[in-house]
Amino acid sequence: MSGSSSCPVYWERAIALVDMNAFFASVEMHDFPELRGKPVAVTNGDQGTCIITSSYEARAYGVKTGMRMQQARLLCPELIQRPARPHAYAEVSSRIMQAMHDVCPDMEIFSVDEAFFDMTHCQRLHGTPARMGKMLKQAVFEASSLLCSIGISGDKTTAKYAAKLNKPDGMTIIPPWEAREALAEAPVTELCGIAKGIGGFLAEHGVHVCGDMQQLPIGVLAKRFGNPGRRIWYMAQGLDPDPLYTQVAAPKSIGHGKVMPPNTRDRDVILTYLLHMSVKVCARLRRYNFTAQKYYIGFRSSNGWLGNKVKLSLTGNDSRILFRLCRHVLHHYWHGEGISQVQVTALDPQPAELQQDLFNISVADQQLQSQLNKMIDDVNERYGEMSLTPARLLNRSKMPNVIAPSWKPKGHRQSI
Repeated sequence: MSGSSSCPVYWERAIALVDMNAFFASVEMHDFPELRGKPVAVTNGDQGTCIITSSYEARAYGVKTGMRMQQARLLCPELIQRPARPHAYAEVSSRIMQAMHDVCPDMEIFSVDEAFFDMTHCQRLHGTPARMGKMLKQAVFEASSLLCSIGISGDKTTAKYAAKLNKPDGMTIIPPWEAREALAEAPVTELCGIAKGIGGFLAEHGVHVCGDMQQLPIGVLAKRFGNPGRRIWYMAQGLDPDPLYTQVAAPKSIGHGKVMPPNTRDRDVILTYLLHMSVKVCARLRRYNFTAQKYYIGFRSSNGWLGNKVKLSLTGNDSRILFRLCRHVLHHYWHGEGISQVQVTALDPQPAELQQDLFNISVADQQLQSQLNKMIDDVNERYGEMSLTPARLLNRSKMPNVIAPSWKPKGHRQSI
């Protein structure tokens, strides 16, 4: 643990970020003790070529998230590849999140392995932020036997930055009144949300480390990026005003994409991939009682993305109708180019109960199709995804499930 030893008993604002250590790899090593102490890399399925995460033993060799397995094995020949088990990770995460919620209910689940806590009001119940940090770490361990790192400060950005400083199993405290100084020499691109695009803009204006931000008028960022720009200006000085978002927001899109064999020109193969994505998108829409009218359907060629945003006459969540839309887009936007990836995304998911009609068909046909879809969903829920599926998909490419970036343990974001 690091930070000031002369902290006041009560902070005006106290924010913590809990970050699980190499979460997927840690779950694998917990569930399979023979992996403990060994270099482990987790990939999407047995045939996955890209590393999702790796154990700290693997990281010591230079293995990183996003690295190809072929390159990783050159760095670490003893590297053990493990196929991801998203349902197992989601189950462990749910237990962890509930245990931490019992300590501090003012909670924003940021991802499957991260959560923010506003400990301000709990200080009178539990004591200092440092004591609550220890309580959160203990809650995580008791719920999962796993370790985590915690950052504590007066705002979300500084807390998240602090959590990265002492891994694994660390707790770093940066009191709010020391945040500006603590961030002064940190590159601005190390802050959450500042990637190469914004980082490049800041560099053009002489802002490379957070301390440089004081020399840049806030209006420059506001003019270029609006309110997010104003927030960036405060973030770099340890004054991030962003509150915790404790409610699960409605999704802005629900989509699936799939990489294909390079330079695919066979129309039937492309249609099979599009049907696969249509079935997955509509199954998720129905699972969370959503329907959609606008979709993006695209195909990636060597010259970029082909396709467009398209609209149904009425809202729907039936894969047959969505697949017809995919056929239409393929006919109008594809002219034989080699395709390497497809994408099907519902752009405007709306609660299904708000809609009078799902499709432009009779009420009887609508009810019949709804019953058929429910039966399909029930079978696949019981016996496994795609147990009941269109015959064309018997030859589909294997597609391991993944945890959605916006995963939440409750509500429509519980997506795998």
